[in-house]
Amino acid sequence: MNEVAQNESTRTDQPAILHICKREMLRPLRDQILRLAGCQVDSTLSAAEALSMFAERPYALVLIDVEGQQGIREAEELCADIRTAHPGQLVGFVCNWRVAILTDCPDEIVRTEFDPAAFVAGVRKMLAE
Repeated sequence: MNEVAQNESTRTDQPAILHICKREMLRPLRDQILRLAGCQVDSTLSAAEALSMFAERPYALVLIDVEGQQGIREAEELCADIRTAHPGQLVGFVCNWRVAILTDCPDEIVRTEFDPAAFVAGVRKMLAE
């Protein structure tokens, strides 16, 4: 079985997550944590690329890392663009508590204070709702 076919076969039994994170060092780490937790993950550093990826296939969850107060507006714009394209799409922000109190766009906020177990628990909670 070729690699593409293997990916397609696993995609049906694992929740598909689109992860957007601008931090080159953190993105692959969070992707791997999600994969180890049983999720299929596509990820990108770019909001524009995320919209293109989102248009190509359905995702159970779009997870946007929000870095600092300046990242809130861009994350909210991406959230709104995704919701315009697919009104029922589940969107979550990954951020610290300071950022979490400043936004209301996503369905859920996963607060991460460098705790992989809490990160996975937050994602699982969103997927279960």
